[in-house]
Amino acid sequence: MSRATDLLAELVRADTVGAREEGLAQRCAEILEKSGFAGRWLDFEPEREQYVARAGSGDGPPLTFTGHLDVVPVSRGDWSVDPFAAEVDGDRMVGRGTSDMKSGVAALVDAVADHASRPHDCRGVQVVLTSGEETGCTGALTIPRDAVVGGGPLVVAEPTRNALVPGHKGAHWMRLNATGKAAHGSAPELGDNAAVKIARAAVALHDHTSWPEGITANVGVVRGGVQTNVVPDAAELYLDIRTVPSAQGDAIRSAVREVAGGDVTVEDHVVLPPVDTARDDPFVALVGEALVAAGLDGAPVETARYFTDASALGPLMEQGAVTPTVVLGPGEPEQCHVADEWCSLARVDEAVAVYAELLDRWCRGA
Repeated sequence: MSRATDLLAELVRADTVGAREEGLAQRCAEILEKSGFAGRWLDFEPEREQYVARAGSGDGPPLTFTGHLDVVPVSRGDWSVDPFAAEVDGDRMVGRGTSDMKSGVAALVDAVADHASRPHDCRGVQVVLTSGEETGCTGALTIPRDAVVGGGPLVVAEPTRNALVPGHKGAHWMRLNATGKAAHGSAPELGDNAAVKIARAAVALHDHTSWPEGITANVGVVRGGVQTNVVPDAAELYLDIRTVPSAQGDAIRSAVREVAGGDVTVEDHVVLPPVDTARDDPFVALVGEALVAAGLDGAPVETARYFTDASALGPLMEQGAVTPTVVLGPGEPEQCHVADEWCSLARVDEAVAVYAELLDRWCRGA
């Protein structure tokens, strides 16, 4: 076990399913501040404070690394081990958040702390640790503009198996509502069943196959009714649309309204833009060079299907130009949100080496 993988075990052993990220942020802050970082705490919710830290004396914009500390819920009956025990089996650590994305947080914290502790002319490094990413970047969206220094590039340590991913899809979550008329369950003809209306919309959206290229739709939540013997007078549906730069916003909302039909209303719930950094962007090239220097493939790969906090932080950091952003982390993309989630310990150490090489090249102005 290395320093980074030891830290990963600490992070995984803390249950941060939608809560209590502040404790882990404090542990990371302790490591960073011992290495010379100056930090700032940001209110979000009780026990969920977020943390931003900077190091370096450069006058220009810093290189920013970001990661989130929350994880998705666990159905313990589906797991073969304790999801918060951080058990190690050979090269694999098993546990909730190992891939998504506490491995990335451990790697970036270890790399930037080591970088800041070494005497050199540091061009500037910034770390942003967030809460609530898994519920639609709800934490990152509360960060005030004056809390971060913008103008520089952004590395998101989400799981890519240490491949260079220069963009990801956006998310357009919508709430669909249906209303009706309540009646006794023994006389349904006297009522107007809102649950049936929302069910028809759910089936239509699930079966629809003519979305614009790259768009996906998932019916995530359906609710309606109060008890078995009452005709429901209200029902709702939450829809998860993943967007691409060529199709988002009003166009997608209009398409959902058309497919869902006139018996329901459609309103935005969470809207996160896609991230699309040009493959020939100088920062993408710099990251590619760091990967090659660390013995890995430096070629950019396809856009990630998930969203990240870059959807919130990128616009926040803009200073007259779109924030150059790459997603690059040691986790396994296929392990996100699954039972018996695992990550490779070797890839965590690889990520530390890549981040260290990138930081050195950044400070040299290479």
